[in-house]
Amino acid sequence: MKDNSTLSPIQKTVVGAQFLFVAFGATVLVPLLVGMDPSVALFTAGVGTLIFHAVTKGKVPVFLGSSFAFIAPIIKATELFGLPGALSGLVAVGAVYGLMSLLIRLRGVGFIARLFPPVVVGPVIMLIGLSLASTGVNMAKSNWTLALIALLTTVVVSLFGKGLLRLIPIFAGIVVGYIAAAFFGIIDFQPVLDASWFALPAFVRPQLCWEAIIFMAPVAIAPVIEHIGDIYAINEVTGKDFVKEPGLHRTMLGDGLACIAASLMGGPPVTTYSEVTGAISLTKIADPAVIRIAGVFGILFSVLGKVSALLKTIPEAVLGGIMLLLFGTIAAVGVNSLVKNRVDLGDTRNLVIASLILTLGIGGAEFAFGGFTIGGIGLSAVVGVILNLVIPHSKAKEQE
Repeated sequence: MKDNSTLSPIQKTVVGAQFLFVAFGATVLVPLLVGMDPSVALFTAGVGTLIFHAVTKGKVPVFLGSSFAFIAPIIKATELFGLPGALSGLVAVGAVYGLMSLLIRLRGVGFIARLFPPVVVGPVIMLIGLSLASTGVNMAKSNWTLALIALLTTVVVSLFGKGLLRLIPIFAGIVVGYIAAAFFGIIDFQPVLDASWFALPAFVRPQLCWEAIIFMAPVAIAPVIEHIGDIYAINEVTGKDFVKEPGLHRTMLGDGLACIAASLMGGPPVTTYSEVTGAISLTKIADPAVIRIAGVFGILFSVLGKVSALLKTIPEAVLGGIMLLLFGTIAAVGVNSLVKNRVDLGDTRNLVIASLILTLGIGGAEFAFGGFTIGGIGLSAVVGVILNLVIPHSKAKEQE
């Protein structure tokens, strides 16, 4: 991984912009699906990322973008309580992160290590990538020609690029894909022409609604568990242990405060972005300063009307082609975690835990109780943790 000393300021700026492009599609897609302003989401993603880095001492190369885990809850809460009421419920989500941070601080990292051993962490990291695979495919299939152009460009540049070009394979893929889309006459530039040069996002203030708070707070369980999986994933990618330093309690608190800030401004909750982790794995650039530059670009682009409009003209298929590689990269990191930690899948206990984590997550299993629903990665991780605690080790393992 490249550190601060190997990148010039210009290189950091270009790579930072690239990382924003990686996160851009998902960050603006969530607000579009739930009826929020995409510019607000871009702004709060940038602010949330900077908050996270401030809390984590600027040591963890993580970008925070709009969370997909809250799409259904936001839609339902907005129907029941209106958007301002739903936003007050999202503020409570950040408070849940804070409580979990306190628990980790009091019980220590060993508490998390016992709950999330390699046999649980590896499959959960794999699931983070595999569960998003359909998203990448659905984006790519809107125009497979553009998707393949973007994908092949990214692969070729990452393998054979020299100098600055080698540092920005994803950016190169997006640019070449965009040029191809323009050549095919697919891009509509009218929104760019119509947009003003400067426009503040349409911020919305939350209104206190206890019903929304009670409705939303339990939803935080799933993204909290996803957060832990993402931090372990970035550990594997960078070869560092951020669970110990600056500490999982700090990363959890940073994520929670970022969620609160986003909700107070009318944006969707933010979460650690696997897309950017995949980009870090591909480019081998893990300088946290570069991620902060991406956050600053997010804020700038949210208030520059024409730039924001131009970014929104990037075809979905171009972004989808890139995601095919990035999501697969995350899954490969999970496989590497199992191999690196020498997890024996010949052991029936380990095989049962890993298998159920993967099948429940990929299959989209959900568990509903009253108004509370947990599914996807969150449910799979909970099942993995429980199985790891209740299934006894084999006698041979206990004697080691």
